[in-house]
Amino acid sequence: MTAINSSLPESSVATLEARGIACVRGERELFSGLNFQISKGQCLHIRGENGVGKTSLLRLLTGLASPESGEILWNSRSIKKEASEYRSKLLFLGHRDALKEDLSALENLRMYAAIDGITLSEQDTFSSLWRFGLKGREDLPVNCLSAGQKKRVLMARMLTRRAQVWILDEPFNALDTHAVQELQALIAEHLEDDGLVVLTSHQPLAISGLRVLDL
Repeated sequence: MTAINSSLPESSVATLEARGIACVRGERELFSGLNFQISKGQCLHIRGENGVGKTSLLRLLTGLASPESGEILWNSRSIKKEASEYRSKLLFLGHRDALKEDLSALENLRMYAAIDGITLSEQDTFSSLWRFGLKGREDLPVNCLSAGQKKRVLMARMLTRRAQVWILDEPFNALDTHAVQELQALIAEHLEDDGLVVLTSHQPLAISGLRVLDL
Protein backbone atom coordinates (compact mmCIF):
# COMPACT_ATOMS: atom_id res chain seq x y z
CA MET A 1 0.00 0.00 0.00
CA THR A 2 1.24 3.50 -0.76
CA ALA A 3 1.24 6.32 1.76
CA ILE A 4 -1.76 8.59 1.96
CA ASN A 5 -1.36 12.05 0.52
CA SER A 6 -2.78 13.95 3.47
CA SER A 7 -1.53 17.42 2.53
CA LEU A 8 -3.76 20.25 3.64
CA PRO A 9 -5.08 22.91 1.27
CA GLU A 10 -2.68 25.83 1.05
CA SER A 11 -3.55 28.71 3.37
CA SER A 12 -1.60 31.91 3.95
CA VAL A 13 -3.38 32.50 7.26
CA ALA A 14 -4.38 29.97 9.89
CA THR A 15 -4.87 31.35 13.38
CA LEU A 16 -7.09 30.27 16.24
CA GLU A 17 -7.58 32.83 18.99
CA ALA A 18 -9.40 33.03 22.31
CA ARG A 19 -10.05 36.62 23.29
CA GLY A 20 -11.11 37.35 26.87
CA ILE A 21 -13.25 34.25 27.19
CA ALA A 22 -15.03 33.16 30.36
CA CYS A 23 -16.75 29.85 31.09
CA VAL A 24 -19.42 29.22 33.71
CA ARG A 25 -20.90 25.82 34.58
CA GLY A 26 -23.92 25.97 36.85
CA GLU A 27 -23.08 28.62 39.43
CA ARG A 28 -19.33 28.07 39.18
CA GLU A 29 -16.98 30.13 37.06
CA LEU A 30 -14.32 27.82 35.66
CA PHE A 31 -12.15 30.54 34.14
CA SER A 32 -12.39 34.11 32.90
CA GLY A 33 -10.37 36.62 30.90
CA LEU A 34 -8.59 33.82 29.05
CA ASN A 35 -6.51 34.87 26.06
CA PHE A 36 -4.30 32.90 23.69
CA GLN A 37 -3.48 32.61 20.02
CA ILE A 38 -1.93 29.78 18.04
CA SER A 39 -1.01 29.65 14.39
CA LYS A 40 -0.31 26.93 11.85
CA GLY A 41 2.52 24.67 12.90
CA GLN A 42 1.78 25.12 16.61
CA CYS A 43 0.33 22.81 19.26
CA LEU A 44 -1.33 24.07 22.43
CA HIS A 45 -1.20 21.65 25.37
CA ILE A 46 -3.91 22.50 27.90
CA ARG A 47 -3.09 21.22 31.38
CA GLY A 48 -4.80 21.27 34.74
CA GLU A 49 -6.44 19.21 37.44
CA ASN A 50 -9.74 17.46 36.83
CA GLY A 51 -12.66 19.86 36.95
CA VAL A 52 -10.81 23.06 36.07
CA GLY A 53 -12.52 23.33 32.68
CA LYS A 54 -10.20 21.69 30.14
CA THR A 55 -12.96 19.84 28.29
CA SER A 56 -15.25 22.86 28.58
CA LEU A 57 -12.58 24.98 26.91
CA LEU A 58 -12.27 22.50 24.06
CA ARG A 59 -16.03 22.62 23.53
CA LEU A 60 -15.84 26.41 23.32
CA LEU A 61 -13.08 26.14 20.72
CA THR A 62 -15.15 23.78 18.59
CA GLY A 63 -18.26 25.96 18.74
CA LEU A 64 -20.26 23.25 20.54
CA ALA A 65 -20.71 25.69 23.44
CA SER A 66 -20.54 29.47 23.77
CA PRO A 67 -18.39 31.41 26.23
CA GLU A 68 -20.06 33.41 28.99
CA SER A 69 -18.12 36.37 27.63
CA GLY A 70 -15.40 36.96 25.06
CA GLU A 71 -15.12 35.26 21.69
CA ILE A 72 -13.31 32.58 19.70
CA LEU A 73 -11.80 33.71 16.41
CA TRP A 74 -10.60 31.81 13.37
CA ASN A 75 -8.44 33.95 11.10
CA SER A 76 -9.64 37.03 13.03
CA ARG A 77 -13.32 36.22 12.45
CA SER A 78 -15.79 34.88 14.98
CA ILE A 79 -16.33 31.14 14.61
CA LYS A 80 -20.05 31.85 15.08
CA LYS A 81 -20.11 34.05 12.00
CA GLU A 82 -17.86 31.72 10.01
CA ALA A 83 -19.34 28.49 11.38
CA SER A 84 -19.52 26.54 8.12
CA GLU A 85 -16.02 27.54 6.99
CA TYR A 86 -14.54 26.75 10.41
CA ARG A 87 -16.27 23.37 10.74
CA SER A 88 -14.94 22.34 7.34
CA LYS A 89 -11.40 22.69 8.72
CA LEU A 90 -12.06 21.11 12.13
CA LEU A 91 -11.63 17.65 13.59
CA PHE A 92 -12.76 17.21 17.19
CA LEU A 93 -12.17 14.00 19.10
CA GLY A 94 -13.71 14.04 22.57
CA HIS A 95 -13.74 11.62 25.49
CA ARG A 96 -16.21 9.36 23.73
CA ASP A 97 -14.65 7.56 20.81
CA ALA A 98 -17.42 8.55 18.33
CA LEU A 99 -17.19 5.22 16.53
CA LYS A 100 -20.18 3.13 15.47
CA GLU A 101 -19.74 -0.02 17.53
CA ASP A 102 -21.63 -2.32 15.16
CA LEU A 103 -19.58 -1.24 12.14
CA SER A 104 -16.07 -2.39 11.31
CA ALA A 105 -13.02 -0.14 11.34
CA LEU A 106 -13.20 0.02 7.53
CA GLU A 107 -16.89 0.89 7.57
CA ASN A 108 -16.34 3.60 10.19
CA LEU A 109 -13.69 5.31 8.05
CA ARG A 110 -15.86 5.08 4.94
CA MET A 111 -18.86 6.43 6.82
CA TYR A 112 -16.97 9.45 8.13
CA ALA A 113 -15.42 10.11 4.72
CA ALA A 114 -18.93 10.23 3.26
CA ILE A 115 -20.09 12.60 6.04
CA ASP A 116 -17.05 14.83 5.50
CA GLY A 117 -17.48 14.82 1.73
CA ILE A 118 -14.03 13.28 1.22
CA THR A 119 -13.14 10.87 -1.55
CA LEU A 120 -11.29 8.08 0.24
CA SER A 121 -9.94 5.28 -1.91
CA GLU A 122 -9.89 1.69 -0.72
CA GLN A 123 -6.10 1.81 -0.86
CA ASP A 124 -5.96 4.86 1.42
CA THR A 125 -8.47 3.32 3.81
CA PHE A 126 -6.43 0.16 4.22
CA SER A 127 -3.15 2.09 4.38
CA SER A 128 -4.34 4.25 7.25
CA LEU A 129 -5.51 1.28 9.31
CA TRP A 130 -2.40 -0.76 8.59
CA ARG A 131 -0.16 2.13 9.59
CA PHE A 132 -1.62 2.00 13.09
CA GLY A 133 -1.36 -1.75 13.61
CA LEU A 134 -4.85 -2.83 12.59
CA LYS A 135 -3.92 -5.18 9.76
CA GLY A 136 -6.13 -8.25 10.04
CA ARG A 137 -8.69 -6.38 12.16
CA GLU A 138 -10.13 -4.12 9.46
CA ASP A 139 -13.39 -6.05 9.15
CA LEU A 140 -13.98 -6.73 12.84
CA PRO A 141 -16.90 -4.88 14.45
CA VAL A 142 -15.53 -2.06 16.57
CA ASN A 143 -17.20 -3.56 19.65
CA CYS A 144 -14.74 -6.47 19.32
CA LEU A 145 -11.71 -4.17 19.55
CA SER A 146 -9.87 -3.15 22.70
CA ALA A 147 -9.92 0.43 23.95
CA GLY A 148 -6.42 0.94 22.56
CA GLN A 149 -7.38 -0.49 19.17
CA LYS A 150 -10.38 1.83 19.01
CA LYS A 151 -8.02 4.73 19.58
CA ARG A 152 -5.94 3.44 16.67
CA VAL A 153 -9.04 3.57 14.45
CA LEU A 154 -9.43 7.20 15.50
CA MET A 155 -5.78 7.83 14.63
CA ALA A 156 -6.57 6.51 11.16
CA ARG A 157 -9.49 8.93 11.01
CA MET A 158 -7.18 11.80 11.97
CA LEU A 159 -4.98 10.84 9.04
CA THR A 160 -7.78 10.53 6.50
CA ARG A 161 -9.95 13.49 7.59
CA ARG A 162 -7.37 16.05 6.40
CA ALA A 163 -8.68 18.80 8.67
CA GLN A 164 -6.40 21.72 9.46
CA VAL A 165 -7.47 22.18 13.09
CA TRP A 166 -7.30 19.20 15.43
CA ILE A 167 -8.93 19.56 18.85
CA LEU A 168 -8.25 16.47 20.92
CA ASP A 169 -9.49 15.63 24.42
CA GLU A 170 -7.09 13.26 26.22
CA PRO A 171 -6.05 11.51 22.98
CA PHE A 172 -3.33 9.46 24.70
CA ASN A 173 -5.68 7.67 27.10
CA ALA A 174 -5.75 3.85 26.69
CA LEU A 175 -2.67 3.86 24.43
CA ASP A 176 0.41 1.77 25.14
CA THR A 177 3.89 3.26 24.96
CA HIS A 178 4.36 2.42 21.28
CA ALA A 179 0.97 3.88 20.31
CA VAL A 180 1.75 7.06 22.28
CA GLN A 181 4.89 7.47 20.19
CA GLU A 182 2.91 6.83 17.00
CA LEU A 183 0.32 9.45 17.92
CA GLN A 184 2.97 12.02 18.80
CA ALA A 185 4.61 11.34 15.42
CA LEU A 186 1.24 11.80 13.68
CA ILE A 187 0.71 15.13 15.46
CA ALA A 188 4.23 16.22 14.52
CA GLU A 189 3.52 15.42 10.85
CA HIS A 190 0.32 17.44 11.02
CA LEU A 191 2.15 20.44 12.44
CA GLU A 192 4.86 20.20 9.79
CA ASP A 193 2.05 20.29 7.22
CA ASP A 194 0.85 23.65 8.65
CA GLY A 195 -1.85 22.13 10.84
CA LEU A 196 -2.89 23.40 14.28
CA VAL A 197 -3.49 21.23 17.33
CA VAL A 198 -5.14 21.93 20.67
CA LEU A 199 -5.14 19.02 23.10
CA THR A 200 -5.52 18.09 26.72
CA SER A 201 -3.29 15.53 28.38
CA HIS A 202 -2.04 14.70 31.85
CA GLN A 203 1.29 13.45 30.55
CA PRO A 204 4.36 15.35 29.31
CA LEU A 205 4.65 15.55 25.54
CA ALA A 206 7.64 15.63 23.23
CA ILE A 207 6.25 17.60 20.30
CA SER A 208 8.06 20.37 18.45
CA GLY A 209 6.19 23.68 18.43
CA LEU A 210 4.44 22.83 21.70
CA ARG A 211 3.03 25.59 23.88
CA VAL A 212 1.47 25.03 27.29
CA LEU A 213 -1.61 26.60 28.85
CA ASP A 214 -2.20 25.81 32.54
CA LEU A 215 -5.77 26.30 33.74
